[in-house]
Amino acid sequence: MANVVVVGAQWGDEGKGKIVDWLSERADIVVRFQGGHNAGHTLVIGQNTYKLSLLPSGVVRPGKLGVIGNGVVVDPWALCSEIDKLRAQHVVINRDNLRVAENATLILPLHRELDVIREEAAGAGKIGTTGRGIGPAYEDKVGRRAIRVQDLKTLATLGPKVDRILVHHNALRKGLGKPLVCKDTLLSQLAEVAPKILPYMDVTWDLLDRERKAGKRILFEGAQGALLDIDHGTYPFVTSSNTIAAQAATGSGMGPRAVGYVLGIAKAYTTRVGSGPFPTELHDAIGEKIGERGHEFGTVTGRKRRCGWFDAVLVRQVAKVSGIDGIALTKLDVLDGFDELKVCVGYLLDGERLDRLPAGQNSQSRVEPIWETFDGWSQSTRGARSWNDLPAQAVKYVRQIEQLIECPVTLLSTSPERDDTILMRDPFQD
Repeated sequence: MANVVVVGAQWGDEGKGKIVDWLSERADIVVRFQGGHNAGHTLVIGQNTYKLSLLPSGVVRPGKLGVIGNGVVVDPWALCSEIDKLRAQHVVINRDNLRVAENATLILPLHRELDVIREEAAGAGKIGTTGRGIGPAYEDKVGRRAIRVQDLKTLATLGPKVDRILVHHNALRKGLGKPLVCKDTLLSQLAEVAPKILPYMDVTWDLLDRERKAGKRILFEGAQGALLDIDHGTYPFVTSSNTIAAQAATGSGMGPRAVGYVLGIAKAYTTRVGSGPFPTELHDAIGEKIGERGHEFGTVTGRKRRCGWFDAVLVRQVAKVSGIDGIALTKLDVLDGFDELKVCVGYLLDGERLDRLPAGQNSQSRVEPIWETFDGWSQSTRGARSWNDLPAQAVKYVRQIEQLIECPVTLLSTSPERDDTILMRDPFQD
C-alpha cells in the first residue's frame, strides 16, 4: 500500500479538496504539509457543502485523523473560527481527529497587518497576496524569529522571543508610517487563544512515523498549486512556500521514501487568481463562459478567477518537477457543449519555439501560445462515473492530454459531487 501525495498541477483551485476527500475514504490519516489559510477547498458531500482553508479535508470523514504539519503556517484565530463553523455543521472535531505540529509557525495579527500594508504601499507592483499574513509569517520563520505552536505552552517566558520579532516588525511599521505593535497586547492575544489550540498540539513527526510503521495509509494534502511554488513557480507571482510534492516530506517530518505515489490535480482548462503570467488566458466570451460554468470564484477570497484553455506545456513541466505519477483531471463537464477546444502545446518567444515556460519574469509575460485545436462534444459528461458514460470525443480529449503532458490520467472528476469520479488506477494500490 502506497502513501499518496496530492499536489496542484496548475496555479491552485484545481479541485484538490474533492479529490483528497474522495481518496481519504481509502486513507487513515490526512496531512496538510505547507501553506496556510490562504488556500480554500470546497467539499460537496450529498446536501452539505464544507469550505475548508486550514483544516485537512479528511476531518469531515468520521474515523480519520487530520494532521496540520510543521510546514504549515497556522493562524490560531482562523483555525478556531474554522473549527467553530464546521461544528455548526455537525462535524465533530477534537483531539481524536485533529493534531497540530508543535513546531508549526504561528501567523500573528502583525503578520496579517504587514501583508496588507506592504501590498498597499506597492501600488502597481503588488503581487496579489490574499492579505492573510502567509508571506510575513514564512519570512519570520526563515529569519528565525517566529513564534511557534509550542511557544503557547510557555507564555510566561516568551518575552524575549516577542521582543525579537517586534524589533523587526516595528522597524518596518515605523518606516511605513504605521503605529507600532504593543508587546503586552500581543502577549495578551496569545494568552487568550493558547487554551483553544494547545489541546490539539502533538509531536506529529513521531506520530506519523509510528502510524506508518503500524501500516496506516497516509494521504498528504497540498495547498495551492505547483506553479505557485517559491522556487519552481512563476516568480515573483508565487506563494511563500514550496508547493511541489517534495515538500510533503519536509513539511510533515517524514522521510522522502515514506511519501509514495504523487497524484497531480489539474483542471481540464486553466485558471489563475491574482497577478502574474497566464499564457492561455482568454479575454473574450469563451473565457467568461468557462468562468461562469465552472463557478470560478475563490473559496477564501471570493476573487474572480482568470480563465483560459488547458496548457499542456505547464502541466508537463510541473509533472516533471514534482515527480507526478498520475493526474486527476477535474471539471471535464465544464467543457460540455463547446464546438471546439484548444490546448497549448508550445510557446513562441521572439520567434523561437519553446517547450517549457522560461524562468524570467519578462520572458514569461511575452510568450505566445501555440495552439492545437480539438473537436468538442455536445453530450453531457456531468455526473459520469465510468468511461462508458463519456462521449467518444471527451475520451479522445483526455487521451490526447495524456500524450501531451507525458503522464497518465488516473482519475477523472465530472462534477463537484464526491462520487462523480472515474477511477482508472487507485493510487493507494500503486
